Amino acid sequence: MKKTVFIKNALILTISSLLLRFIGIIFKVWLAKEIGSEGIGLYQLIFSVYVLISTFATSGISTAVTKLCAEELALGSKKGTLKILKRAIAISLFLAVISLSIVFFGADIIAKTLIGDKRAVLALKILPFSLPFMAISSCIRGYFIARRKATPGSATQILEQLVRIGVIFLLISKFAKRGIAFCCCAVIIGDVLAEGVSTICLAIVYKLDQRNLSSLKGRALPNYKISKRIINIALPITSGRYLNSLLRTAENILVPKNLSKFSANSSLALSQFGMIKGMALPLLFFPSTLLNSVSILLIPEMSEALARKRTAMVKWSVRNILRLTAIISFIFASIFFFAGEEIGQLIYKEKETGLLIKYLAPIVPLMYLDSISDGLLKGLDQQNFTFRTAVSDSTLRIILILLILPLFGMRGFIGIMYFSNALTCFLNVGRLLKVSGARFKISEDIIFPLLLSITLGLLSNFLLSFNNFGDLVYIILVCLICLPFYLLLLFLFGTINSKEIKSLFS
Repeated sequence: MKKTVFIKNALILTISSLLLRFIGIIFKVWLAKEIGSEGIGLYQLIFSVYVLISTFATSGISTAVTKLCAEELALGSKKGTLKILKRAIAISLFLAVISLSIVFFGADIIAKTLIGDKRAVLALKILPFSLPFMAISSCIRGYFIARRKATPGSATQILEQLVRIGVIFLLISKFAKRGIAFCCCAVIIGDVLAEGVSTICLAIVYKLDQRNLSSLKGRALPNYKISKRIINIALPITSGRYLNSLLRTAENILVPKNLSKFSANSSLALSQFGMIKGMALPLLFFPSTLLNSVSILLIPEMSEALARKRTAMVKWSVRNILRLTAIISFIFASIFFFAGEEIGQLIYKEKETGLLIKYLAPIVPLMYLDSISDGLLKGLDQQNFTFRTAVSDSTLRIILILLILPLFGMRGFIGIMYFSNALTCFLNVGRLLKVSGARFKISEDIIFPLLLSITLGLLSNFLLSFNNFGDLVYIILVCLICLPFYLLLLFLFGTINSKEIKSLFS
């Protein structure tokens, strides 16, 4: 793949992801004001079920489409490429219909037994109708990533978000009068309609794109081999993500229940859960947009490099993306720590959310490195390892939630997050370095950027403490002090240079 195409796609994915996350945060702020942190907490519980069933219907198959289509395109096979996509869509739709039936007819049992809140029943009955759309769109997006075309997926995701917000905006005022349960229904209806519109548009673009494959004349694989290859890739990924989602769903259900044992207040526990999962964490992940975009684009590159035995390309790419992730995550962790309270107060008008952002800021590097290394490992056919890591992590989290939360409440949950993210980060990064042959220079790649980010954070906090700035001005000044000087000093001390940045995209 040409360097310019990679950079173009990276920019498209980054800009669209930034726009989506920015719109999403503004929307979450507005929604939190409309339905409160308790409503956000209930929606997060319902959404946990949504993540679980959507994992069963789609997870792994999209990655399989990307990997296999990239290989077939490299071999010049149009028929093979299209056969893979069609077979993947058929498998995904079959699983989606099964998932839809289970959730729709089992909504009462799920709401009462698992979520423990009858207000979730109606939303659970509406929720699964988005699954067939999601099954189709996830496969087509995987195809476009393999085609090195980021625009179709990005454009339809932006459209999807706009439709979602528009529908919810129209419905929420009418539904709000009838309580939190109907507010959650308004959000779920917006999700379903947005998925439908996005999928229809994506399917149209896919039909038009087929014409560009006419020059490919390679031989197609037999049907049984296509299904086998899809299953071989998708099964460990799907099993891992499904079991992980199952455990995470159990975790999300157990967190408010066990928090309520500490506080003896179920509404407060649900509010705390909503603040940390639906409000604080989305902000902490916001700066990782560039990293996620590059990681997604590197999956087909890794697959092609492995097929062509280009180990040097794999080694360079892994080293540089991990370095970039560490460097970016350290400075944003520092900003979130020293300006966390102001960020929470400015965006959500809640001091508690700001404190959560501050307390969780030190694990930002762990979260970013874990997320990036997990994606890259899948591109290197390490699905089984990520499966074992995810399952072990979730199992430990559930055990710790049952033991610690009733005794220590929210402080205990934050401690569990520190332990969990550190464990998975070290395991995934260690495995990635081993299989790729890449190497970290601890002093240059970790210690110096970390100390520099902490020093600049402390300096900005000291300089700005002499004046009583407003929240917005304070946040802007912290960013202006930290970010430019951080990058400048990294260049001056040779930690990063233009040659290494270019090598990531070559």
